[in-house]
Amino acid sequence: MNFILRHFFFFAVVRPLLLIFLGIQVRHKNRLPLKGPFIVAANHNSHLDALVLISLFPLKLLRSVHPVAAMDYFLRNRLMAWFSLKIIGIIPLSRKSISHKQDPLQPVCDSLEKNEIVIIFPEGSRGEAEHMSQMKTGIAHIAARYPEIPTIPIFLHGLGKSLPRNETLFVPFRCDVFVGEPIYWKGDRKEYMSALEHSLSELAHEEHLPEWK
Repeated sequence: MNFILRHFFFFAVVRPLLLIFLGIQVRHKNRLPLKGPFIVAANHNSHLDALVLISLFPLKLLRSVHPVAAMDYFLRNRLMAWFSLKIIGIIPLSRKSISHKQDPLQPVCDSLEKNEIVIIFPEGSRGEAEHMSQMKTGIAHIAARYPEIPTIPIFLHGLGKSLPRNETLFVPFRCDVFVGEPIYWKGDRKEYMSALEHSLSELAHEEHLPEWK
């Protein structure tokens, strides 16, 4: 039942919203693999980001696409938790300290080991519209565990203006999605993070957007 509701939500609500009201344009969509496992790494300016990224994939893959999201925010009440887990399909991660016996990245690993598609926002939280802030290195730890799994960089433009942080109403604004070439772990965290940052910057420059802060 929940999957039927999720399918209906993305088919009847999300896709018309993105195509008709926001006019989403996707560049280099052919760079997206046709199946998992792989990691999508994108900049983060809006709650619309996850919906747009999930909608890049055919509906037949919907069951396999999961954005990583903050547990304390998206599971803060029962209704939000149900919608986040069952309709959006998030992988909830804790931003608070947990026991050293627990692996905070295990839910992401479990998803990748099931050949699923994991969406990660390396900046962590939503930032200023059309600017990219410093990325956290958690994604590198995941890539190091699965060096054979590609990371696909994706730059999102315009969504931070369509639905800015702390706003509840969206406004029509031209929105673009730029898909980058795959990145693989090559044994060094700094090298991996540098490659990811460079790829996202290059994608941003396709639209002549501001550079990294």
